[in-house]
Amino acid sequence: MLSEKLQKIYDAAGADALFLESDFLRRYLTDFYSTDGFVLVTAEVCTLVADPRYFEAAKKKFKNSRIRVEEGGIKEALSLAEPYHTLGVPYPFTSVSSLRRYEEAGHSTVDCMPAFRSAMLVKEAWEIDRIARASEIAEDAFNELLGDIKEGMTETDVAAILEYYMRAYGASGTSFDTICAFGENASMPHYETGARKLKFGDPVLIDFGCKYAGYCSDITRTFLFGDDKCHEEFKKIHAIVLLAHELAKERIGAGMTGRQADAIARGYLESKGLGGMFTHSLGHGVGLQIHEAPNLSPRSEDVLEDGMVFSIEPGVYIPGVLGVRIEDTVRLADGKVRSFMESTSRKALIIL
Repeated sequence: MLSEKLQKIYDAAGADALFLESDFLRRYLTDFYSTDGFVLVTAEVCTLVADPRYFEAAKKKFKNSRIRVEEGGIKEALSLAEPYHTLGVPYPFTSVSSLRRYEEAGHSTVDCMPAFRSAMLVKEAWEIDRIARASEIAEDAFNELLGDIKEGMTETDVAAILEYYMRAYGASGTSFDTICAFGENASMPHYETGARKLKFGDPVLIDFGCKYAGYCSDITRTFLFGDDKCHEEFKKIHAIVLLAHELAKERIGAGMTGRQADAIARGYLESKGLGGMFTHSLGHGVGLQIHEAPNLSPRSEDVLEDGMVFSIEPGVYIPGVLGVRIEDTVRLADGKVRSFMESTSRKALIIL
């Protein structure tokens, strides 16, 4: 017998069986992490096929559960799938070579990702708890980091210390490669952390997050390393971005589209002559993946609902000069935004 959640996904997929090899979807269905493996879902049962590296742990975890465990790899998984003509596979996360292999084994395929995307949009209470813990760890690590930042450190040094603290506080890993940008490097929204050394008066942008029990957090803070009285433009822009961030959190609500949510922050930045310097969307869903639905962008018609988790991250970027981004991971509850980020300052901090 399938769980209620899994039954809904199976019914919506329109396939004889679901056949999954994507790591985050395997984890979503089984809450078991492995770098390899397969999940076969039929109308009656969910089976995890685990190779010898994970088989013992899987058998122990799923003893007396609804999930059946078999040892093996792709050959054994396809053998179990043999009676089922149409397999639901997630097209965006399935390689062409895998699709060909399924077809050569006599199966036709349909895309089951829409069924998963719909199910994963609204988070269950236990998922919210994990994201909250991932957010708490990230903030604790950042607050610890601030006292360790010294002049002459490289961006990589600072990122490494932050990642160490996230691990020390209980993270299983990072949500993505930490972005640490000093000075003019922050003008590139997805800058690759490098060897630039920190100088007195530098603005610092750090975009980071961690995973806890598979679920992600995402946060950005921008601040000054000492005040050399030469960064009044930075302070002015930071104040504008902060207000755009707070306006979005205050006004976004259930029933609004992603496009309407994005327009709150974007419209304010445009009123200050900075709209053209906000070069990405306002936010994205956060869960087992760091980027998932819903999208809060100028073209998104995703409708926001209670239980959805997403980022709010307005930014302003002046090429070769500066960048400011302020980001929280938030959720919708009782129709309103509730931030997971409670202990780190969003204001224009000056540290030394």
